[in-house]
Amino acid sequence: MSEWVVTMKRWRQHIPPTHLALLILAVLLLIALLTTVTQGAYDISLKSLFTGMLGRGRLDELSQNVLFDIRLPRMMLALIAGVALGVTGAAMQALFRNPLAEPGLVGLSAGASLGAVLAIVLTSGGLLIIGSSAFLGALVATYLAYMLGVRSHNVSGLLLAGIAINTIVFSLMGLMIVQASDAQLRDITFWNMGSLAGATWPVVGLLSPLVLIGVGLLISRWKVMNALLVGDRAAFHLGYNLKTVRWQLLTLVAFTAGPLVAVTGGIGFVGLVVPHLVRMVLGADHRWVLPASALAGALALVLSDSVARVVMAPAELPIGLVTSLVGGPFFIWLLLKGHAR
Repeated sequence: MSEWVVTMKRWRQHIPPTHLALLILAVLLLIALLTTVTQGAYDISLKSLFTGMLGRGRLDELSQNVLFDIRLPRMMLALIAGVALGVTGAAMQALFRNPLAEPGLVGLSAGASLGAVLAIVLTSGGLLIIGSSAFLGALVATYLAYMLGVRSHNVSGLLLAGIAINTIVFSLMGLMIVQASDAQLRDITFWNMGSLAGATWPVVGLLSPLVLIGVGLLISRWKVMNALLVGDRAAFHLGYNLKTVRWQLLTLVAFTAGPLVAVTGGIGFVGLVVPHLVRMVLGADHRWVLPASALAGALALVLSDSVARVVMAPAELPIGLVTSLVGGPFFIWLLLKGHAR
């Protein structure tokens, strides 16, 4: 036993802390994925899962339907949504040089909510119509925030523009909600709470390429984000055109998170808390912050989805409610400890 401990210590000494953190997150994510596909209102044992996947046995028909038609697409949606929220949150915090920033700060989430509310109240509804309307609303709100904020010579103008857009959008949502029927109010309420219940293989197949491309492009901009952390003047002297950089980052955030928000609804605190925690552990270098935020965001959302499905089985909680119930108090703790600065 002592020799094994010594070997592990020597092995750990040869692995940089950043690589070790990524490895630990990857292992934890793998464990969480195995948990989420086996636990729920109908449990599937790990043994039967592995024997079925290895071809040494067959799952019964009910288990196959639950696994392949419900659990796996939902797990994949939680995975890509968590990755997107973690990376876009880290990008927004770098852009604003503020650990309290998240994608919704420039109106993305509010615009998506307004688009969804308009679709629910004014049309026959449906995932395709609501999702498309929400995505369009997210893009329009983000674009308006940028066009207003670009007149300022620093990032504070963009921040104030986002606050103004959010205020106007929530007012318009209120006007539409007043005209909504009881059934429409229920749909609006559940959409705003966030859910992965709409996960299907076509939805996952449509979102995955968009998210992977957006996340990859954001991670490739890690040097730009590092430059932004040292201030606008320093970034300018390093050769970066600040208006172009801000536009690129905001566009990538909108095209990465927008389609997901359109499908999942409002899922709060993942894009806020996860990058903040990663930065506390790994430091401010976005070469490691971005991939770690991707893994940690996926882990947080997969675990939250497991809780949402299990805690009130066979019913389920909206996943946005779970992330808010956990993330809100946790972020208050960070504030009290003085870490959220």
